[in-house]
Amino acid sequence: MESQSVSRARDTTDDRRSLPRGTGSPFETADPDGFAFARTLIETRRNVSPKRLVEPGPSPQQFEALMSLAAAAPDHGLLTPWRFIVVPASQRPALAEVFALALVDRDPGATLEQIESAREKAYRAPLLMVAVACLGPREPDIPRLERMISMGAAVQNILLGAHAMGFGAGLTSGQAMKSKRMHQLCGLGHEEWAVCCVNIGTVSRSKAGSRVRPLPADFVSELGSAPVVS
Repeated sequence: MESQSVSRARDTTDDRRSLPRGTGSPFETADPDGFAFARTLIETRRNVSPKRLVEPGPSPQQFEALMSLAAAAPDHGLLTPWRFIVVPASQRPALAEVFALALVDRDPGATLEQIESAREKAYRAPLLMVAVACLGPREPDIPRLERMISMGAAVQNILLGAHAMGFGAGLTSGQAMKSKRMHQLCGLGHEEWAVCCVNIGTVSRSKAGSRVRPLPADFVSELGSAPVVS
């Protein structure tokens, strides 16, 4: 469920909270292992399919802690251009129906098996949230792309926090997210968009292998040396 290195690193978290904080990183001089801890946490995190997430999920206290991590995301203009809608057990049938009907709307010829498969997605993972981007007119008028960066950072903070707690987590999306039915179910406002679902729980079984990640040289260039894209 989590590597021993993450567990060992996490044991020192409470000690770090008491470190003096200056104008830079609180780990700069007080804790030379701070970067190693962060790197281990980030590099060992894996996207876990909701099919492999079972009870128990985060406790109320752990959930609040995860939301506080989301609140720490970069947020130009202090707009909080995102929100999360928790789908409790009592509302899973409603979400399941949206998934099913959204499929039928797109494909009237969908089979009963396909429709049932769409419904089943609403019942995975103990903690299921809909991540919503808030992109309507706001003051200050921060560009939409910057708002989406803020939302991505908030989601990543949640995923990393869940991993540090020993849970598995994964993001799911699909065409149903942009359907009118989803918009109505979530009570979304003007220019609010359901982007993805955040799924968190206990990993029932590990998956062999890991994703191949690009090297820094694959996505870093120096201004003036990269080819101009027209």
